[in-house]
Amino acid sequence: MTIGKVLRGVYLGLLYLFILAPIIVVVASSFTRTNYIVFPPKGFTVRWYGELAQNHPEFLASLGVSIAVGLGTALGATALGTLAALALERYPVPGRRALQELFGSPLVIPSVVLGVALLQWYSAVGIATSILSLIIGHFIIAFPYVVRLVTAKLIDFRESHVERAAANLGATPWQVFWKITLPMIRSGIIAGAVFAFVTSFDDLTVALFVVSTDVQTLPVRLFNYMQYNYDPVVTAISSLMVLLSVVMMVVMERAMGIGQVFGVSGQQAGKRGKQRVYE
Repeated sequence: MTIGKVLRGVYLGLLYLFILAPIIVVVASSFTRTNYIVFPPKGFTVRWYGELAQNHPEFLASLGVSIAVGLGTALGATALGTLAALALERYPVPGRRALQELFGSPLVIPSVVLGVALLQWYSAVGIATSILSLIIGHFIIAFPYVVRLVTAKLIDFRESHVERAAANLGATPWQVFWKITLPMIRSGIIAGAVFAFVTSFDDLTVALFVVSTDVQTLPVRLFNYMQYNYDPVVTAISSLMVLLSVVMMVVMERAMGIGQVFGVSGQQAGKRGKQRVYE
């Protein structure tokens, strides 16, 4: 083993430790025996998880709201995001470049700005705070991820021309989509749905502006609780949220390689550019 490989391994180890250290501290602190958050934890107990289930039903109610909003967001963003990606990649849509920029704009707009804008818009049109209003807000921030992930799979699949061959052999457009296109981009759709759910479930900034005392997501409930309490119940809740997010990310990784999650490779982009030139 060369010195370069050793240094590279040390560098990567320190980098991973730096990234994971806050999560490790939170999870470890949830098992402390003390009545306050401390690290390293003093003793080991699962008391605070039992405390969460028995004495804090409001957190379980907020968990249900977060799951409902996350599922609604994932369903809506996946359906419309897939259709948008198909339209932009497979059909000569007028103003394609402008639509791509529009669909990706929530990624560059600060979440605080989106939250304030949604609050003002809901007030102007008279929309009351509900699970539906939360889904609309989270749909805006999750939609670009679905479009990007499905587009990546469409670009990867575009070179095969299997759809054209199936159409030449007599398959109807619906048969081509259901039996060829959909199975080929299924991993991108699943990854987009999981990413939309995780984005909605973990969001605090946008939800903070559009919730009410009766309808609160789990991150908002936790944020309000921390203003007056600082016991290990906070770390127990946070650990459960981390666990759920990790499970969702593992599902996404199994469905679609991590290299595809963050966009299209330069080689694929180059192929797409050359093909459009020849078209």
